[in-house]
Amino acid sequence: MAESITSRLRSNAAASSIAARPLSRWHYVAALALGALNTLSFAPTPHGGWLELAVFAALYAWLSRTTGWKSAALTGGAFGFGNLVTGVWWLYVSMHHYGEMAAPLAVAALVLFSLYLALYPALSAGLWSVCAGHAAHGARGERPFAPSWRGALAFAGAWALGEWLRGTVFTGFPWLASGYAQVDGPFAGFAAVAGVYGVGWVLALACALIVQSAHAVFARPRRRAAALLPAAAALAMIAAGLLLSRVAWTQPGNAPLTVRILQGNVKQEMKFDEAGLRGALALYEQMITAHAADLIVTPETAIPLLPQQFPEAFARTLRTFADDTGSSLLIGALGATITPDGRATDVTNSFFGITPGSPELYRYDKHHLVPFGEFVPWGFHWFVRLMNIPLGDLARGTPVQKAFMVHNQPIDVDICYEDIFGEEIARTLREAAVPAGVLVNGSNLAWFGDTIALDQHLQMARMRTLETGRPLLAATNTGTTAVIDAHGNVTARLPAFTTGQIETKVQGMTGRTPYIAVGNDLVLAVSLVLIAFGFAFGRKRGRSGLR
Repeated sequence: MAESITSRLRSNAAASSIAARPLSRWHYVAALALGALNTLSFAPTPHGGWLELAVFAALYAWLSRTTGWKSAALTGGAFGFGNLVTGVWWLYVSMHHYGEMAAPLAVAALVLFSLYLALYPALSAGLWSVCAGHAAHGARGERPFAPSWRGALAFAGAWALGEWLRGTVFTGFPWLASGYAQVDGPFAGFAAVAGVYGVGWVLALACALIVQSAHAVFARPRRRAAALLPAAAALAMIAAGLLLSRVAWTQPGNAPLTVRILQGNVKQEMKFDEAGLRGALALYEQMITAHAADLIVTPETAIPLLPQQFPEAFARTLRTFADDTGSSLLIGALGATITPDGRATDVTNSFFGITPGSPELYRYDKHHLVPFGEFVPWGFHWFVRLMNIPLGDLARGTPVQKAFMVHNQPIDVDICYEDIFGEEIARTLREAAVPAGVLVNGSNLAWFGDTIALDQHLQMARMRTLETGRPLLAATNTGTTAVIDAHGNVTARLPAFTTGQIETKVQGMTGRTPYIAVGNDLVLAVSLVLIAFGFAFGRKRGRSGLR
């Protein structure tokens, strides 16, 4: 008997030594490659949400191999860096080709920015490790971590919290948030309930449960019955996502509008020089006055002047056309406060609306500005001086601004970058005295050339329609100009880098989705409760609680 006990102790010691052994660097290389593969889940890949489902299941399985919170954080960071450096590489085009930054500096800036963004998935993975009880197992060299209910819930909460922080800290950069790939995926229906971060929460939980089920089948042959419940829960979540996509949260309101959306295709390098400005004035005057519509929309800064600087003939032509035809116009231009001595201060990136028969000029000022493009963070003026980008420091509009009325239909306007912040659009609809029935986004994506940024931006605009149950009109300078219905379907789209227009009818909607009512509060509250639960019980051993 003594010999048997000694033999068992030696065996346990050997197993402990193996469990505590640091992971090979190839583990992290594989995590980085998995992140790069996840970029293919996003636009322009069709139905990429199903690919993302497989990628996130693989990520969770890979995290389960880590030996503690440090290796988990490194794994999550490697995944995030691989995803982001391949997913936002178009920033190099903006900095080098249009900003005229030296190529080595542009590459270095892209890498450093991606490393910063990778801190958030690293935080999520490390937090998951602690909350799942995984860190204690790895640190003590005990039995390998087994995917569990507590681990799955901790992963969902930690992942959603990390993505929300990435979309909030330092004004936020939620590009490539995992929920966006689900616009054509199985979890799109959850967007109207909990927004893009809620979709990411559901994705993370379902994938963790799939791995838990697979682990029970292959690693614990005697407990294969334990695979049924997590597998059933994951399938139920997929079914719920597909069924929720069929729920009509909003209803048609007011008469449909006839709309013309203009794409001028003005080259970025010509947009702000004198010849380019004269050409833009002539082009948009011709396009706007071609024929009537209830609403005519130009792109962001289609006319990069203050209204006070518009040539008199141009301004008179637009006003006469609007009054004579009953057409409402939305013109992308610059705004400012004019001092008594005639100086322009507090310049803004704005849209101005002309209403037939009304002398009042509608004005919307962009409030969520792009760092380095529209405002310079403290201490980074040296960086901006390396680029030849105008409009370096602009003033901000207020977070909630009045709608533009077209007949009796309120229109909610936002500019470029703003439509990747769903909570801000939901807040405007929630707090507005008269909630808009149609969303309009004016953008100038010429800064990013003919890259995946155009399709990614359109995908995020589609998420806004799913969250709010409202159609969206996207007017862009070079692409992608499109019409998206209230169910996230692109019903019309212009080819990029062409001059043209979309003529269509759009039906405004009324009512609130659950996401409009609560914004991100629901997913944040659930995630924080799960994380608090994990901290309270994460270091307990054995199979107590949810284990």
